[in-house]
Amino acid sequence: MPSPYQRDLFAALAARPEVDLEVYYQEAAAPDSPWPDRGRAPYESILPGRWFGVSPRRIHLNWSLPDFRTFDVVILNTSYLSLATQWLMRAGLGETPWVVWAERLRAQDSKIKRAAQRLLTTPFGRASAIAGIGTLACRQYQQRFPDQRVVNIPYHCDLSAYRRVAEQSSSGEGVTFLFCGQMIYRKGVDLLLRAFEALVADGLDVRLVLVGREAELPEMMGDVGPAARGRIAFEGFQDPEDLPRYFGQADVFVLPSRHDGWGVVVNEALGAGLPIIASRAVGASHDLVESGVNGEQVESGDVKSLESAMRRMATSRSTRRRFEKNAVEKSENWSVREGGAKWAQVIERVLREDS
Repeated sequence: MPSPYQRDLFAALAARPEVDLEVYYQEAAAPDSPWPDRGRAPYESILPGRWFGVSPRRIHLNWSLPDFRTFDVVILNTSYLSLATQWLMRAGLGETPWVVWAERLRAQDSKIKRAAQRLLTTPFGRASAIAGIGTLACRQYQQRFPDQRVVNIPYHCDLSAYRRVAEQSSSGEGVTFLFCGQMIYRKGVDLLLRAFEALVADGLDVRLVLVGREAELPEMMGDVGPAARGRIAFEGFQDPEDLPRYFGQADVFVLPSRHDGWGVVVNEALGAGLPIIASRAVGASHDLVESGVNGEQVESGDVKSLESAMRRMATSRSTRRRFEKNAVEKSENWSVREGGAKWAQVIERVLREDS
């Protein structure tokens, strides 16, 4: 779908003189991502189709596909559950070079699901290359497909609006922690609430701002006491253009997910110059967060590890200032221009080696 984050990268790639880009989306929008329609660029098209299943498990069916065999290179960045994707990987692309651009696969909790995932991702081994979205994804795919060409191309997004708020400080006194994402168990929001409540119980002057779709938050908030509840602000889902304002008002960004293939909000926090606390289950943490330099990585699912990291941030202004400076410097290497250049190099290499 037309994700505003990926569209930044597509625009940068389309602007390159050696690239003639066509982008095909499987749907115009998704139920859990109500982004506003900003109109489409000349190189963007929505394929006719539909999906079935129960969100977030959705299987897409698309028809009237273009003849992808007429392109020099095809890049697939879709769910492996998509019927159109399965057909393209197994037969529909013919001899056309193609690249899988994929996040790290999520661990499955049953033998049947693991077998199904393995079967549906087997065609990845036939691609001209696998572009893993981050170091963790590359490591996983290289282990699964040892003879395959695997390159690291994480998500890159336009950080200019976030850099403009990097010099701002949060409003008021104390330390403001920010979480941005869906309020769901997989994102570790329940852990964040427990860790935050422990800080409040110890008398620390802290606040927590939650931005994103409400989802499971009401149930999670049921276990939060009145003292901590009074220091938590839920701002709901926000237009991507409004997000920099919340990053600019925060002191520390937290993403304690139990699983996150990447987590583009970490890119945004980096651009905004925020110290970052992220779990090791967040793909972006392995590429963007350097413990002791611009933030801290914590153990996934471990509320004590999370609480300790948040406590250190809340009680050391000098640490936060040092991390802020390092975050801004690191963000300079994560522009969409850099992302477009990485893709241009991969495309050139695939065309050269597959010719």
